[in-house]
Amino acid sequence: MPSQPVVRPAHAGDLAALQELARRTIDACYRPFLGDENVDGFIGSGASDEHLAHHLGQGHVHCLEADGAVAGLTVLDGPTVDLVMTDVRHHRRGLGTVLLARAEELLFARYEEIRLDSFTGNTAAFAFYEARGWRVSGYTEPDGGLPARAGFVKRRPA
Repeated sequence: MPSQPVVRPAHAGDLAALQELARRTIDACYRPFLGDENVDGFIGSGASDEHLAHHLGQGHVHCLEADGAVAGLTVLDGPTVDLVMTDVRHHRRGLGTVLLARAEELLFARYEEIRLDSFTGNTAAFAFYEARGWRVSGYTEPDGGLPARAGFVKRRPA
Protein backbone atom coordinates (compact mmCIF):
# COMPACT_ATOMS: atom_id res chain seq x y z
CA MET A 1 0.00 0.00 0.00
CA PRO A 2 1.45 3.44 -0.94
CA SER A 3 2.36 5.70 1.96
CA GLN A 4 0.87 9.16 2.53
CA PRO A 5 3.01 11.88 0.95
CA VAL A 6 4.92 14.03 3.43
CA VAL A 7 6.32 17.52 2.80
CA ARG A 8 9.31 18.39 4.98
CA PRO A 9 12.23 20.80 4.97
CA ALA A 10 14.96 19.49 2.70
CA HIS A 11 18.42 18.80 4.11
CA ALA A 12 21.87 18.50 2.57
CA GLY A 13 21.46 14.76 2.09
CA ASP A 14 18.52 15.41 -0.26
CA LEU A 15 20.44 17.64 -2.67
CA ALA A 16 21.51 15.01 -5.21
CA ALA A 17 18.00 13.51 -5.42
CA LEU A 18 16.42 16.97 -5.76
CA GLN A 19 18.85 18.00 -8.50
CA GLU A 20 18.25 14.76 -10.38
CA LEU A 21 14.48 15.20 -10.07
CA ALA A 22 14.70 18.78 -11.40
CA ARG A 23 16.93 17.86 -14.35
CA ARG A 24 14.72 14.91 -15.30
CA THR A 25 11.49 16.92 -15.05
CA ILE A 26 12.82 20.01 -16.84
CA ASP A 27 14.17 17.78 -19.62
CA ALA A 28 10.88 15.92 -20.03
CA CYS A 29 8.37 18.74 -19.51
CA TYR A 30 9.83 22.16 -20.32
CA ARG A 31 10.85 21.71 -23.97
CA PRO A 32 7.44 22.62 -25.48
CA PHE A 33 7.49 26.14 -24.00
CA LEU A 34 11.23 26.83 -23.46
CA GLY A 35 12.69 25.08 -26.50
CA ASP A 36 15.47 22.55 -26.74
CA GLU A 37 18.31 25.09 -26.69
CA ASN A 38 17.12 26.76 -23.48
CA VAL A 39 16.46 23.46 -21.70
CA ASP A 40 19.77 21.93 -22.74
CA GLY A 41 21.60 25.12 -21.77
CA PHE A 42 19.92 25.38 -18.37
CA ILE A 43 20.63 21.76 -17.48
CA GLY A 44 24.04 21.51 -19.17
CA SER A 45 25.39 24.70 -17.61
CA GLY A 46 24.63 23.45 -14.13
CA ALA A 47 22.30 26.41 -13.51
CA SER A 48 19.46 24.13 -12.43
CA ASP A 49 21.71 22.32 -9.93
CA GLU A 50 23.18 25.61 -8.67
CA HIS A 51 19.72 27.12 -8.16
CA LEU A 52 18.68 24.27 -5.89
CA ALA A 53 22.00 24.15 -4.03
CA HIS A 54 21.84 27.90 -3.35
CA HIS A 55 18.27 27.79 -2.04
CA LEU A 56 18.90 24.64 -0.01
CA GLY A 57 21.75 26.46 1.69
CA GLN A 58 19.33 29.28 2.54
CA GLY A 59 16.75 26.87 4.01
CA HIS A 60 14.23 27.65 1.26
CA VAL A 61 13.69 24.12 -0.09
CA HIS A 62 11.04 21.62 0.97
CA CYS A 63 10.75 18.15 -0.47
CA LEU A 64 7.84 15.81 -0.84
CA GLU A 65 8.40 12.16 -0.05
CA ALA A 66 6.05 9.56 -1.46
CA ASP A 67 6.47 5.80 -1.32
CA GLY A 68 9.86 6.22 0.36
CA ALA A 69 11.41 8.49 -2.29
CA VAL A 70 11.73 12.20 -3.00
CA ALA A 71 8.95 12.89 -5.51
CA GLY A 72 8.67 16.68 -5.50
CA LEU A 73 10.07 19.94 -4.24
CA THR A 74 9.27 23.56 -3.57
CA VAL A 75 11.54 26.56 -3.26
CA LEU A 76 10.03 29.31 -1.10
CA ASP A 77 11.76 32.69 -1.09
CA GLY A 78 10.07 35.40 0.96
CA PRO A 79 6.44 35.62 -0.15
CA THR A 80 7.25 33.84 -3.42
CA VAL A 81 6.84 30.24 -4.51
CA ASP A 82 10.02 30.31 -6.59
CA LEU A 83 9.59 26.73 -7.80
CA VAL A 84 7.11 23.93 -7.36
CA MET A 85 7.95 20.71 -9.16
CA THR A 86 6.74 17.13 -9.08
CA ASP A 87 8.94 14.42 -10.53
CA VAL A 88 7.73 13.63 -14.05
CA ARG A 89 7.51 9.97 -12.99
CA HIS A 90 4.89 10.92 -10.38
CA HIS A 91 2.70 13.31 -12.36
CA ARG A 92 -1.11 13.03 -12.21
CA ARG A 93 -1.14 11.59 -8.66
CA GLY A 94 -2.16 14.74 -6.77
CA LEU A 95 1.33 15.36 -5.41
CA GLY A 96 1.58 18.83 -6.95
CA THR A 97 -1.59 19.78 -5.10
CA VAL A 98 -0.07 18.52 -1.83
CA LEU A 99 3.13 20.49 -2.48
CA LEU A 100 1.40 23.73 -3.40
CA ALA A 101 -1.04 23.51 -0.48
CA ARG A 102 1.85 23.11 1.98
CA ALA A 103 3.74 25.99 0.36
CA GLU A 104 0.65 28.19 0.69
CA GLU A 105 0.22 27.17 4.33
CA LEU A 106 3.82 28.05 5.15
CA LEU A 107 3.76 31.37 3.31
CA PHE A 108 0.32 32.50 4.53
CA ALA A 109 1.57 32.06 8.09
CA ARG A 110 3.86 35.02 7.35
CA TYR A 111 2.37 36.95 4.42
CA GLU A 112 -1.04 38.35 3.47
CA GLU A 113 -0.37 37.95 -0.26
CA ILE A 114 1.88 35.42 -1.96
CA ARG A 115 3.05 35.11 -5.53
CA LEU A 116 4.61 32.90 -8.15
CA ASP A 117 5.56 33.13 -11.83
CA SER A 118 5.07 30.77 -14.73
CA PHE A 119 6.16 30.82 -18.35
CA THR A 120 3.19 31.82 -20.48
CA GLY A 121 3.56 28.74 -22.68
CA ASN A 122 3.23 26.40 -19.71
CA THR A 123 -0.50 25.91 -20.13
CA ALA A 124 -0.64 22.96 -17.75
CA ALA A 125 0.81 25.13 -14.95
CA PHE A 126 -1.62 27.94 -15.76
CA ALA A 127 -4.58 25.60 -15.43
CA PHE A 128 -3.15 24.05 -12.26
CA TYR A 129 -2.64 27.40 -10.51
CA GLU A 130 -5.93 28.92 -11.60
CA ALA A 131 -7.85 25.83 -10.44
CA ARG A 132 -6.33 26.40 -6.99
CA GLY A 133 -7.39 30.02 -6.68
CA TRP A 134 -4.32 31.81 -8.06
CA ARG A 135 -5.00 34.82 -10.30
CA VAL A 136 -2.81 36.34 -13.01
CA SER A 137 -1.49 39.70 -11.85
CA GLY A 138 0.55 40.70 -14.89
CA TYR A 139 2.95 39.64 -17.61
CA THR A 140 6.61 40.23 -18.41
CA GLU A 141 8.10 40.58 -21.86
CA PRO A 142 10.31 37.83 -23.27
CA ASP A 143 13.85 38.30 -21.95
CA GLY A 144 17.21 36.89 -22.95
CA GLY A 145 15.75 34.30 -25.28
CA LEU A 146 13.27 33.11 -22.67
CA PRO A 147 9.53 33.43 -23.23
CA ALA A 148 7.26 35.84 -21.37
CA ARG A 149 6.18 35.01 -17.86
CA ALA A 150 2.93 35.55 -16.04
CA GLY A 151 2.84 36.61 -12.42
CA PHE A 152 0.22 35.00 -10.19
CA VAL A 153 -0.99 36.16 -6.79
CA LYS A 154 -3.12 34.68 -4.06
CA ARG A 155 -4.39 36.38 -0.91
CA ARG A 156 -4.65 34.74 2.49
CA PRO A 157 -8.17 33.42 3.05
CA ALA A 158 -10.21 35.49 5.52
